[in-house]
This record gives sequence, C-alpha cells and structure tokens, in this order.
Amino acid sequence: MSGIKILGTGKYVPEKIITNDDWAKLVETSDEWIVQRTGMKERHFAADDETTTSMGAAAVKLAIEDAGIDPQEVGALIVATVSADNYSPSDACLIQRDLGLRDNMIAFDISAGCSGFVFGLETMRGLLMSGGFKYGVLVASEILSRKMDKTDRSTCVLFGDGAAAAVISLDDNSEYYSCIGVHGDDELIKVPVPNGPIYMDGQATYKFAVSSVPKLINDVMEKAGVSPDDIDMFLLHQANLRIIEAVQKRLKQPDEKFFININKYGNTSAASVALAMDEAKKEGKLKPGMKVLLAGFGAGKTYGAIIFEW
Repeated sequence: MSGIKILGTGKYVPEKIITNDDWAKLVETSDEWIVQRTGMKERHFAADDETTTSMGAAAVKLAIEDAGIDPQEVGALIVATVSADNYSPSDACLIQRDLGLRDNMIAFDISAGCSGFVFGLETMRGLLMSGGFKYGVLVASEILSRKMDKTDRSTCVLFGDGAAAAVISLDDNSEYYSCIGVHGDDELIKVPVPNGPIYMDGQATYKFAVSSVPKLINDVMEKAGVSPDDIDMFLLHQANLRIIEAVQKRLKQPDEKFFININKYGNTSAASVALAMDEAKKEGKLKPGMKVLLAGFGAGKTYGAIIFEW
C-alpha cells in the first residue's frame, strides 16, 4: 500500500489574542470555568482585513518553502474549511491566483467540519495516486470568530481562527491506513448560512467524541495491525482537553504521545489537526520513521483516522 510523505508544513495564526479573561468581560464566565471544562486559555481572532484565503495562502507559502520544492510543481491544492470567503469561487482557486501557482492544476475546497484535514489528506492521497503530478498541498483555514454568537457563553469561548498547510507526496516505501466515515447529522453541530451563528450541543458532542473516537482509533489500528504501544504520536482534533484525556486514558498511553495545543488556539475546526502537526514538527517531536495517528471528528458527525509513517 502506497504511503505518503509530509515534505513540509506551515501555519498562520492572526496576531490578535483573546484570553479567557477577555471573554469574562463580555459574558458570564471565568478563566477557571473555561480551563476546567475545555483546557482552553486563549485563542486567535482574525483582523478585519484577514480572510480564510489570505491566511491559507500564508500557510501554503510557508509549507512550500519548508518543503524546498518548486511551487510550479504543485499539481493539486485542497482547502479544508467551513468558513470559506465565498460560496464560489473556492478559497483554493483564490490561493492559486494569489501565490501564482500553475494553471493546469486541481484546486477545490472541502467541507467536513473538524474532520476536514483528515478527509483532505485521504482525498489528496487519492489524487496523487491517480498520477500526473508529484506534489499536492493541503491547507485548512478557518475564521470561526465571524460565525459565532458572541453573547452565547456556551459556544463563543470555544472557537478560534487559524490556518496550517502540508506539502504531500507519495512514498511507496511507507504504509498508510485510514478509516473515514460519517453518520449524517445536522443537530449536533451546525453553522447555518450565510454567517452562522455556530450551534453546538456541547454535552451530546462530548458523548459522541468519547464513545466514537476510541473505537475509530482502534478500528484504524486493527486495519494497520498495530497496538496503541506501536503509535509514536497521536495528533487528535483539539476540541476539548477532556476528550483527549479520555481517549488517552482508554488507550493507556503516556502524555508525551499526545500533542496538545488547545490551550493556545481553542477549537479551530478543520485547522486543528493541521496546526498540531505543524507545531509538533517544528518542536522536533516528529522524527523520520515514526508512526503517526491523526484523528478528527465533528460537524455532520464526520469522523476519520489515518496512520502513516513520518
């Protein structure tokens, strides 16, 4: 089974930081309440002149530079987002234009909620296997601060903005396994058009995550013929620290195997796993040959897990 290689990563987060104390001035909440229930301490909000396209383009540029490849060799660009700038054209088409990437390429957006980066990675691998180009770029970019009810304390404190990208190629010498799926649903989490606000049933989402994510991870590990002890790094969607800790407890794995950055960014939907990957790489926690497990879950009751070699 042909695997993938992550050749480079890059991220962009807005400069503006919103702390829990900032939220406490606007809604009935506190730093202690938010930290205890979510693990979040701060998140980034986009400036008025920033867009999901501009943030995504910045992350893509950095990822291509990190990979050290010719931008004109990128044959596909996928943007994972639930907060695209337009219904049409796609953010992917605008990023292609803004970065001057080649015209004869595939470029489109996908919407799979917080599973977006995982869905995108599966899709990009399929495109690469179809032949015709050597490199693809997957970027997740979200501006959720413009899609929330800032008076609803149950949701407004949870979300943040950010973008992260990865340059991907095929690697015939490595393994790749995935479990991707959906239980179609518009009641658990929803972002109505055109501008929200985000609705989420927090308790039901938590129950869905703690029951389905361990099973999802076990399913992909069974497919790969590995145990939790064989996985070197778990990069899970950063929705809630308690969810990650519950998964970790069920898998009986040490803290150092679970990368955590929810304290800095909150829930960035599709960008969450991508931001974790970039930061883990930049911090030297991902080394060649490591078995890495990605897992996302979210709106639409989408879910996906991938095991690949770094």
